[in-house]
Amino acid sequence: MIDLFQQRIVETGRLPLFGFFVAFIVTFVLTRVNVRLIRANVRWWFRNVTAGDLHIHHVVFGVVLMLVGGVASLAVPDAYVGLDLVSAVVFGMGSALVLDEFALILHLSDVYWTEKGRASVDAVFVALAVTGLLLLGIRPLGYEGVVPDGTTITGLYVASLGTNLALAVVTLLKGKIWTGLIGLFVPALLIVGAIRVARPGSPWARWRYADGSRKHQRAVRNEKRFRRPLIRAKIWVQEFIAGRHDLLPPELLQRHNAAERARRRKLARAQRRAAARAQRKFAVAGEQRVSGRVRRRAMSRARRRGIARARARTRIRRSEAE
Repeated sequence: MIDLFQQRIVETGRLPLFGFFVAFIVTFVLTRVNVRLIRANVRWWFRNVTAGDLHIHHVVFGVVLMLVGGVASLAVPDAYVGLDLVSAVVFGMGSALVLDEFALILHLSDVYWTEKGRASVDAVFVALAVTGLLLLGIRPLGYEGVVPDGTTITGLYVASLGTNLALAVVTLLKGKIWTGLIGLFVPALLIVGAIRVARPGSPWARWRYADGSRKHQRAVRNEKRFRRPLIRAKIWVQEFIAGRHDLLPPELLQRHNAAERARRRKLARAQRRAAARAQRKFAVAGEQRVSGRVRRRAMSRARRRGIARARARTRIRRSEAE
């Protein structure tokens, strides 16, 4: 194993690239473990880095590490392989921190744990795939046959390079991102991606597939039959490694909270109005009951007075008659 590492990595000059690759993976895994523990609100773990009310994202530290590693790799002479390896490791750490928040840079919003945040994991996977292919000695578009003096650059190579680039552009326009990127290292994939039908919703499909046409129906059928299961599998792998991305975006969450508060205020107002109406009805009913009792008492007093007067008049008549 050591001899194979010596032959394939050290002797071929890929040791800095290997250091970058390992540092990238380790930093990404540790970063995701850290943010998942912070998200779970574990008491014994770290908290977000803040300066007052300002949340400092780890992309900031990643940019600093990338600058340090990149400038150091340019400043270190070629003979100092160890220092070059250290610079590559620092650059790999910074790259992992930056790409882990690629969605934040893309959307200029804190969408880390939302559906849009999956773009960060996709960017990390792309970087790992490209770096891994480079580490295996596979070069994009076959440029490993070109030497610095340019003696091997021929018309055939230029034509092949132009053809591969054209196929890569067509594949990417058809919405096949992974096929186009990996195809830069394996040109046979570019041929397959450029020939096969485009994904529905891609620029190629919008330009060349009319709604309801045979190609459009075939694209939709292939999307449901082949693409959807692959997407579900990719999401499962992403969630297993990086955690679930199922939260509302912060701006939508603020709108949702504002709407919820408005709904609660409206409900409270309606309840207060209903209580006031019930109280008024009760008060009116009480007043009506009181007025009824007063009226009955007055009528009773009036009858008693009338009876008393009638009796008095009867007594007077009797006394006059006697």
